[in-house]
Parts: sequence; structure tokens; C-alpha cells
Amino acid sequence: MVNYRDRLDIVADILNVASHAAKKTQIMYKANLSYSVLQKYLSEVSAASLIDFESGSQSFVLTPKGQEFLDAYKIYAKSHRYVEKRLTEVSEKKKVLEKLCLPSQ
Repeated sequence: MVNYRDRLDIVADILNVASHAAKKTQIMYKANLSYSVLQKYLSEVSAASLIDFESGSQSFVLTPKGQEFLDAYKIYAKSHRYVEKRLTEVSEKKKVLEKLCLPSQ
């Protein structure tokens, strides 16, 4: 099963990389993004004041608001994975019950 990242996952990946002061290419490679997708997301997270660009070091750094986002994201991701796992288990049990309800041949 292919597991695609959603918008929040991508933002969190960018912020994780920027938490160690990173240049644009470092963010692109470490967050596994194409250049065009990186450009789009960098402008979004900058506009949301989650990261700042430091012209002296030519790098992006995490803001306190960005750290707050990452902290909240970690809690969200943990509970989201738990809920997804439970939903998968329930779905599998439902399939077993549905098979048991089929007429015998």
C-alpha cells in the first residue's frame, strides 16, 4: 500500500529540517520534495511565520510559532496513527463477519 504525505506531513518535514538552520537545497533533499513543491511550501510556511530566512547565513530557521506547530503535530501524528490502525483492525473484522454472513454453497 502506498502511503502519501498530506499537507501537514510536508509542512512538518520542512519545519523539522529548518529546526537545525537549513539552506533551501538541504530542505529540498531532506524533506524529499521537488523544487517546485518546495517553493510553494516555503512561501506558505514563511507567510504563516513558521520559519524565518536569515540573510547572514542564507538559511531558514524555525520560529517559536514553528516549534509550537511541530509540538502539536507530533501529538496529532501519534493519535492519527493509532486511530488509523484501529480503523484497519475494525475493517478487517467487519470483512470476516461479512464473509460469515454469505450463503453456503
